[in-house]
Amino acid sequence: MELLEQHLKRIQEKLQQVLKEYASLQKENLHLRNELDQTKQNSLQNMQMTDQLKQQVEVLKISSGIWDAKDKKEFEKRINQYIKDIDRCIAILGV
Repeated sequence: MELLEQHLKRIQEKLQQVLKEYASLQKENLHLRNELDQTKQNSLQNMQMTDQLKQQVEVLKISSGIWDAKDKKEFEKRINQYIKDIDRCIAILGV
């Protein structure tokens, strides 16, 4: 009988230990999820800021008139694409 009680006591102690570890892991998991969400948000903000800075660089290039052949071709492609998009919108509205 005493042996059985010792086994039960050991099982209870191990169960308590497992429950403590489980609670600790849940807390760590929550912390890591919050950290991941914050990191994702920071990454998105950085991407948006990068896009804004790229646009500013393009505006400065356009306004300063300092363009190389590659920049001119890229600009012409964009303008042509805008014109195609506008023509498509006009065609849709005209139907």
